[in-house]
This record gives sequence, structure tokens and C-alpha cells, in this order.
Amino acid sequence: MDKLPSDCPYPGCFFCVMKEANPSKRRASVLKFFRELPSQDDDGQVLPISGLWNTAMAHPNDPEFINLGIFECMAALIWKGLKNRRWLSHDQNIYIPYYAAHVIGSYTMNMEEFAERAVRAGVIPPLVELLRGRLTWVEQRVAVRALGHLATYPSTFPAVADHGEVLELAIQLASSSLEIVYSHFYQFVDRRLGYHCDLLTRGMGGAEMESRKAEEWASQLQCWSLQLINCFAFKPEFLHDICKPEFLAKLPGMWGGLVNENSPAGVGLLRTICQSKLGRGHVASISSVLEALCNIARSSDDWQYMAVDCLLWLVQDPSTYHKVIDKIAPTLIDLADISTLGDYKKLGDTIVTVLQECMQQNGNSRNSISSHTKEEIDELLSFKQKLKSEKNMPKEDLHIKQAAALVVKLEGNSLFSSGNIEGAAAKYSEALALCPMKSKKERVVLHSNRAQCYLLLQQPLAAISDATRALCLHSPLNRHAKSLWRRAQAYDMLGLAKESLLDAILFINECSQSSDPDLSLRQNKVPDYAERLVKKQMRAAWLFRESSLKHGGIHCEGDASDAFGQEADDSEWETVSESDGEDDERREADDETEWKSGGHRGDTYEKS
Repeated sequence: MDKLPSDCPYPGCFFCVMKEANPSKRRASVLKFFRELPSQDDDGQVLPISGLWNTAMAHPNDPEFINLGIFECMAALIWKGLKNRRWLSHDQNIYIPYYAAHVIGSYTMNMEEFAERAVRAGVIPPLVELLRGRLTWVEQRVAVRALGHLATYPSTFPAVADHGEVLELAIQLASSSLEIVYSHFYQFVDRRLGYHCDLLTRGMGGAEMESRKAEEWASQLQCWSLQLINCFAFKPEFLHDICKPEFLAKLPGMWGGLVNENSPAGVGLLRTICQSKLGRGHVASISSVLEALCNIARSSDDWQYMAVDCLLWLVQDPSTYHKVIDKIAPTLIDLADISTLGDYKKLGDTIVTVLQECMQQNGNSRNSISSHTKEEIDELLSFKQKLKSEKNMPKEDLHIKQAAALVVKLEGNSLFSSGNIEGAAAKYSEALALCPMKSKKERVVLHSNRAQCYLLLQQPLAAISDATRALCLHSPLNRHAKSLWRRAQAYDMLGLAKESLLDAILFINECSQSSDPDLSLRQNKVPDYAERLVKKQMRAAWLFRESSLKHGGIHCEGDASDAFGQEADDSEWETVSESDGEDDERREADDETEWKSGGHRGDTYEKS
């Protein structure tokens, strides 16, 4: 805090009180300050409140102010702002409810004891009023954050749940938060409330910075609403209210965006829902949710393991597996070569065991599983049996099999170069059948090469499957650059913008660290073809895209609109199967026999 002059004319000034050297006198003065502040109407009250906001963020575990009544003071200030609009509009008091709710949230995020004190101080009712939208979305954001912290602890959750409207309000806010922020702030640049702009940028930026921060805050508003709902989802009595089909269908699309990558968002809530039998029953009945979980489980998303958890629990539940096995099994099979993911130390073995148990449990009711799925599972089990048998095989025999696989792979390369893509794919399949299971590097190359063939043959689902298998075999996981790029293009063919974007960004990161001359970034510059795909997918996956389409583009004076507010021309972008890139990619193989892209379209990926 800034030090005030020693001759400060305000005897009760909070900053002067905090400079008191005698601890007993300081505590007594602070206690008096907290008690009297809500009843005062002096100018400049926002200054000590903003100072308390800074202190709460910097020292959230310090009990001094908790013991002196800060929660009672903050609750009273929020009520004052809600009930006395004349006071709220005077001076800079409009900032005070925001800061007060933020202080409550900061002091309750780590310590259950502090949360209990906050509940006894009566903070929940005024926070619920803010959550209702009695002021603006900015106050809703900090209210849902504080309520989420209070709902996290077993001792304070009942106090939150006693306000029956909290869950429904959080569900409504999670569903509509992006549209609210877009239509109430982002869209009309010249109509933005001044105090919103100040809080977003701390006075350090113009309209463009405000827009970027608004996107971040909108994502937080949605993700913190989901976190609050997540606390209720652990309680079976609330699942019927949460598991409405229209809400569950939206959850996979709530992902935090690139601006809030630390939140599991929608998939995190789905994981909690899937931990209960009742929740799994609801999720299993919605095909779009199952499809989205499969996409996330295959992706390079940080929350991949959460989607895998959901899929495994759904398949292991006797009441849901017959509904989901045909949709989920292909994804689990693609992931069967993963060793470590999240808390899983041998995920591939777990997947094989689960699928094997599904086959055994079917018994006489095998008609629950389609013949195609059964064949795929049987093929996976035979591969795993082959791996076990190879452990007892003489090294000479393994070398012979590896050499034979190499010969067939080279035949595939030749066919690929001559333009016989179908023939090349068949040869790579033959080489995979010959190649020892333990020869992971070679199998990565073969799966990646076959994925390239499927791209050129306009078979994106098959390309995604092979690219995923290559990424699972690779060490480290999900870091094989060319497979990332090929899967990014396949996702693009299917219109899966988020998945394509994540793979493309990770691909560029890998290129920036690669020693491969075909992959390394020349002069640290992202290749044009990668930049085009990333920009395309960032527009398509933009958090405000749906709201923008619904409400129209950005309106402002001058040129302050965000780049994503307007649709750009995508005509220059071509997928791998279009234009001269097809000829470039057929040209030759590199040392690993993974196909070079031409100078315009090969393997790419960018960090936003």
C-alpha cells in the first residue's frame, strides 16, 4: 500500500491504522474500522477496500483480519450496495461490492476454518443476491467464485445448498455466461461501463486489452459456475437437477478456451457425474456427449485423462455398457498402447482388461456388442497376446520379423511416391502385422504413414485412429509432431475445431524444439500453412463465436474490434488432400519414411 503523509487529516484512516506500531492498538483500531465502515458515507471508501482486496490476494491464509470481523464488514457492504443505489452511484462506491465479494472469495479458497467463519458472518445471502444478477456480470463472477469456495468444504456446503436457488442459478450462468458477457460488454465497445473497463485492465489498456480480458473473465465466469455445480454433483440428491439432457449436451463445449486452460470445465463436471450410477445412466443416453468424450479422450487436451475415466466407468457399469460399448470401444482400442496418463500407470493394460471383461460378462448376451466391435476387441486381445509371446521369442527371430517389416514398409513408401495411396496403406498394414510389438518407434512411423494415406483417401476417422495410435506409442505421449499435424488436418475435415487447434498448437511447439530439418522452424517463423490452420480454428473455436453469430459482430468507433469478431476469408486454406500439396506429399520419404510435406502444407502447429 502507498504510505500516506504523517499529517493525514483523517484520524480513522485505514492506512494510518495499519501503520500503528503497537499491535494491540492496531487490532483495536482495525476492529473499530470494520464495524463502522458499512455505516459511513464518506468519500474515498473504495481505497481501503481495494487495499484489503490486495491483502486478501497476497495473504489469503492470514487470520488477522478474519478474527477482527472482515467477513461481517464485507457482507454489510454488499448489502449496502444492493439496497442503497444512491450510495452505490456516489463517488467510486460502484467498485465496492465487487471488491467485497472478491475479498470473501480469496480468504475462503484455502482454509475451511475461514469458510466456517464466513458462513457464520452471514456472507452467503448477499453473495446469492449478486449471483442472481442484481448488479452486473462482473459481480456475478466474483460471487460465484466465493460461493464455489464455500461449497467445496463439507462443513460449509450445507449452508450453500440451503439456498435452493444457488444450483439452478449456477446452471443458468454456466449456460449463458458467454452470451451475457458478449452482449453486455464485448459487442458494443463504446457502451462499456467505465468501472468494468477499469476492473478488467486496471487502467493499463485500451479497447483491445479490454476485449481480451473480457474473454478471459467470461471463461472464468463459466468455469467457476461449473466448479460450483461440481460441488453439488457429488451429492446424489442433486443429480436429477444437473443431468437435464439439454445441459449435459452443452458440457463438452464448455472448455475454458486458450485463455483459461487450467480449468477442466465441462469435462471435469462430466467426470464427477460419471462417478455415480445415476449420472452414468444419464450420460449414456446422450450420443453427442459420448462422441465428445471420445474426441477428448483421443485429443492432446490436458484433461484427456478425465474423458478416459468417463469412458472406462461407462463401459464397466453393467447397466450402461450395452448402450455405449459400440461407440466407446474404438476409442479405447486406439488408446490401448498408452502407458502412463494422469494417475494411470498402466492405462493400456487397464483398457485391455476392461474390454476383456466386457466380452466375458456378455456370455450368452453377446448380441449386445456388434460383430464389428467384437472383431476389433478380439484383434486387440490377439495383439496383446502377441506381445506376451514375443517375450519368449529368440532375438534373432525378432530381428528377422523387424527386417521383414522394414522391407514391406519400403514397398509401401515406393507405392506412396508413385501415387498408389491405397496400395501404400495396405503395405503399411502388412508391415504392422509383421513388426514386433516391442518395436515402438517403428510402429509409430507405420501408424503415422498410414494416417497420411487415409488423409489423402479422404478417410478422416481412420486417419485420426492411426495418428492417435502413433501418439500413444510415442514417448513422450502425444508429442509426435507429424502425427499431431496429420490428426489436426483430419479433425479439420470433420469440423472439430477445438481438437484440430490443440493438435496444431502442440505440433508447432514440437517443431520449435525439433532437430529434424524438415520440422524445425526456419528463423523461428511459423510456416504459413500452420499459421493458416491455427487462425482458422481459433476463429471457429473462439469462445464468443456462437454469441457473435447470434447477436451480430463487434460495434465500435474506429478499429478497436477483436480480430475474431469478424469472419475472415478461409479460401486460401487447403487441406492435405487438395491442390498441389497432394503432389508435394507424395514426393519422397524422410529417414523415418514419414512423408515430407511440401513447402506449403506439411506438418505444422502453432502456439496461440
